[in-house]
Amino acid sequence: MTTKRAFVIISVILVTVATLLHTAGRIWVSASGKIMLWVGGAGSPEDSQQLSDWYSASHFIHGILFFGFLYLFRRYLSVPSRLIIAVLIESGWELLENSPLIIDRYRAATIAIGYTGDTILNSLSDITFMMLGFAFARYVPVWVAVGVVIFLELLAGYVIHDNLFLNVLMLVYPVDAVRVWQGR
Repeated sequence: MTTKRAFVIISVILVTVATLLHTAGRIWVSASGKIMLWVGGAGSPEDSQQLSDWYSASHFIHGILFFGFLYLFRRYLSVPSRLIIAVLIESGWELLENSPLIIDRYRAATIAIGYTGDTILNSLSDITFMMLGFAFARYVPVWVAVGVVIFLELLAGYVIHDNLFLNVLMLVYPVDAVRVWQGR
């Protein structure tokens, strides 16, 4: 598959995701009406509403992990084909993450009591961060990619008491001690 064709397919996927999110009642931008490049305050009402926040690191890590997993299929799939698969997986997650099922689970199992889901802007940005992570993993040695994953996980864990590992843990198997620690 050519890069140009992959670009067209990915563009169609992104338009489809935006349309589905809009149809599901997601708003395009934050209720505040602001569009910000970065939201750094943990627990801010602008989290998951803007172009980037601490959770953008998790989506960048998704890209690294997807590249690593899909690398196993390099004999059968070109890099553009693997990127499309990664975009489909990430898009599926964004749709699921913004469903009542997962929003309610976040509220019940984590400290995200007031979580209402992502804006469409944030969801598309999350998919973009995943693509950046995928591209990053393609061009750096494995040890660099692993080091960046560890660094980003530790940094987010330290700063906002949350990261990809804790997010998955708390969704699948909530731990009271972690919830208490995250609430500090």
